[in-house]
Amino acid sequence: MAAKRLVIGISGASGALLAVRLLHRLNELGGVETHLVTTRAAESVIRTETGHTVEEVAALATRYYRPDDLGAPISSGTFHTEGMVIIPCSMKTLAGIASGYSDNLLLRAADVTLKEGRRLVLVPRESPLHAIHLENMLKLARMGVTMLLPLPAFYRHPRTVDEVVDHTVARALRFFGVSSPIEEWEGITEH
Repeated sequence: MAAKRLVIGISGASGALLAVRLLHRLNELGGVETHLVTTRAAESVIRTETGHTVEEVAALATRYYRPDDLGAPISSGTFHTEGMVIIPCSMKTLAGIASGYSDNLLLRAADVTLKEGRRLVLVPRESPLHAIHLENMLKLARMGVTMLLPLPAFYRHPRTVDEVVDHTVARALRFFGVSSPIEEWEGITEH
């Protein structure tokens, strides 16, 4: 049986560690062919926030594409995937997707994901949000795009940033049918 294919986009928003951890987790779990695309701004954020080069992060993926490679397989609907996750997703990238503006491969791959009716999960990284951010999110949510804010689940009593990151990554992967260990909510019990 062929592996699932998942497109992973990294934009220039803060939170590159989320993408690196997602790629590591997919490598640990196996069975998923990963197609990574970054934006130009993501390259400097990756270096600044993770200490890795783009080449080191690209080596974690099955295949890596530069932002200007508009002839890449992921730019066509005939290249079947389970969908795409953009982690982290900048407001610039989110606005580009919402308006159908595809001037780089990450935006084109997201556009293809939408037009083919595949799952698109965005992990927006901005706060506070103003009306334009919220309007773009709502527009995309009405089209079936999932907005997964990387917020800590305090009921899990996270002690480290790694625990918060792992929880967000596990939640993102579940949207694509990829099982990753995560504590399930068991409700609140009275003592």
